[in-house]
Amino acid sequence: MALYLLFESASGYSLFHAYGLDEIGQNTEAVKNSILDLTRFGKIVKFEAFHPFASALDALNQCNAISEGIMTEELSNFLSVNLPKVKDGKKAKFSLGVSEPKVGSQIAETIKIPCQCNEFVMELLRGVRLHFDRFIKDLKPTDLELARLGLGHSYSRAKVKFNVNRVDNMVIQAIFLLDTLDKDINSFSMRVREWYSWHFPELAKIVNDNYLYAKIAKLVQNKSELSEEHIPQLADILGDEDKAKEVVEAAKASMGQDLSPLDLINVQQFAQRVMDLAEYRKNLYEYLVTKMNDIAPNLASLIGEVVGARLISHAGSLSNLAKCPASTLQILGAEKALFRALKTRGNTPKYGLIFHSSFIGRASARNKGRLARYLANKCSIASRIDCFSESNTTVFGQKLREQVEERLDFYDKGVAPRKNIDVMKAAVETVLNDGSQKADEMDIENGADDASAKKSKKKKKSKDADAMEVDKSTVTNEDTPAEPTTEKKKKKKKDKSNREQEVTTEGVNGENVDGAEQSGTAKKKKKNREVSDDGDVEMASTAKKKKKKNKVRNEEDE
Repeated sequence: MALYLLFESASGYSLFHAYGLDEIGQNTEAVKNSILDLTRFGKIVKFEAFHPFASALDALNQCNAISEGIMTEELSNFLSVNLPKVKDGKKAKFSLGVSEPKVGSQIAETIKIPCQCNEFVMELLRGVRLHFDRFIKDLKPTDLELARLGLGHSYSRAKVKFNVNRVDNMVIQAIFLLDTLDKDINSFSMRVREWYSWHFPELAKIVNDNYLYAKIAKLVQNKSELSEEHIPQLADILGDEDKAKEVVEAAKASMGQDLSPLDLINVQQFAQRVMDLAEYRKNLYEYLVTKMNDIAPNLASLIGEVVGARLISHAGSLSNLAKCPASTLQILGAEKALFRALKTRGNTPKYGLIFHSSFIGRASARNKGRLARYLANKCSIASRIDCFSESNTTVFGQKLREQVEERLDFYDKGVAPRKNIDVMKAAVETVLNDGSQKADEMDIENGADDASAKKSKKKKKSKDADAMEVDKSTVTNEDTPAEPTTEKKKKKKKDKSNREQEVTTEGVNGENVDGAEQSGTAKKKKKNREVSDDGDVEMASTAKKKKKKNKVRNEEDE
C-alpha cells in the first residue's frame, strides 16, 4: 500500500510520497539512519505537491485549526486535488501519514481517506522537516526561518490572549501588593513615631492613628514654633478641637530634645512618604474591590472582597478555586496545620483563610467549625457560578449570604432556615426577571424611533382591511336572506344552494342577480369576454362546473 505524508509548515501545506517501504519495512532504526543522509532519504521520500499560505493571518488560522484538530476547507481541497481519487464503494489503495491524530480522524471521516499516525510516520515527517528547504527549489532557508518565527510569535500571542474584564491574575497581584503595603506602612509608621518621638514624645500618646501621626509630624515640624494659630489646622486633621489644643499645650511643655533643621527636613520627607503609601494603599483597595466585582461578584458579596481575593490567590486562579471541593476550600491556608495534625494524629484544623470572614467571628466558639463548613460550601457554589456563568450578577451571592445569616440564627435561636433548592429557584427567577426587564428597556429605547413607522403601518393595515370588507360586501348579494337557523333546514337547503349558485354566477359574469335586469348587451359582453380572453374562458368553464355540482346537490337533497 502506498504511503503519502502530509507536512504542515509555516509557509504552507506539502505532500510527499514514500517509496521503497517494502525494502526498509517498519524498522524505525533503519529509518532514523536514512533520515540524516539526504541522498538516501531522497530515494525513500519524494516531493508531490505544495500549497503556500496566502498571508500570515491565513497561516495563523490554519495553524490554530490544526492544533484544535479541525480540517479546514483549504486542506480538504488540497488533499482532494493532489491525492489519488478513490471510487465510490471501494477502499483506497493508499494511506496518508499525519502528525496530528485528531486531524487524521477528521480526514478519514470527511474525505474517506485512511490515515495513520505512528512512530514510523513521525520519523518520516521528522526527515521531511529536516530537509524541507531542499525539496522545494524556490524556497530559501532564510525565508522559512522568518516564516516560522513570525508564525510562532503570532500563535503564542493568540494563545496568551484573554478576556480583559475577567483577569484573575490582576486580583492575585493586587492582594499580594496590598498585604505587602500593610506590612510596610505599619513598619514605616513605627519608624516615624520612633524618629519624631526624640523631638516630641508626648504626641505619640495623644494621637494613636499612624496616618494622622505622620500628617501632624509633617505639619508641626519644630515643636517650639507651634502656637495657638495652628489649632484650626490641627483640628482639621484630628477632627477634634480639644485634641488640637492638647497637642499645642503638650508642645509647650514637651521634654523632647531639639533637632537640627536638616534632621527635621528628613523626618518631614519620611512622613510624606508614609502618607503617600497610605493613600496608594487606599486606592489599591478600591481597585481590588472593582476587580473583584467584575471577576467574582457573587464570592465578593458573600464573603467580602479581601477574603475572596485571598482565596483566589491561594488557589492560583478562579478556575482552580471553582474546581476545589468545599472540604478543600474550608482549610485553604491551613496546610501546615493539616499535615502536622495528620503526622501527629491530632485534631485537624477547622478553617483556614475563611476564618477572617465576619461570619466566623460572630459565631459562638462551639459553632465556629460547623459554620466554617457551611460557609465553605456556599463559597464553593459562589466561585463556580462566577467562573462558569456568562452573566455578571450578584444575586446568587446575596442569596447565599442570606442563607449563612439564617444558619447563624439557627445556631443561636433555633430558627429553621430555608432549603437551598428554594433559595436557588428564587435567585434564578430574579436573574431571569432582571434580564427580561433589561431586554424590555432595550426594546423600548430601540422602538422609540420606530413608533411613527409602526403607527403608519397600522393605519395602512386598517385601510386595507376596510377595503377588503368593501370588496366582500360588493361580491355578496344584499337581497339574500340570512342563513337559516330554524328547524326546517331540509326545505331551506334547496333555497340556499340556489342562492349560492346565483352569487357565483354574479361574481363570475359581473352581472346583477335579478333576472329582469339581464339585457342583451350583457349577454353579448359575456360572449365577447369568453372568446377574447383565455383566462375568462377558464372562469366561464369553472362557472359551468359549479352549476352542474349545484344541480347534483339539489337532486340529492330532493
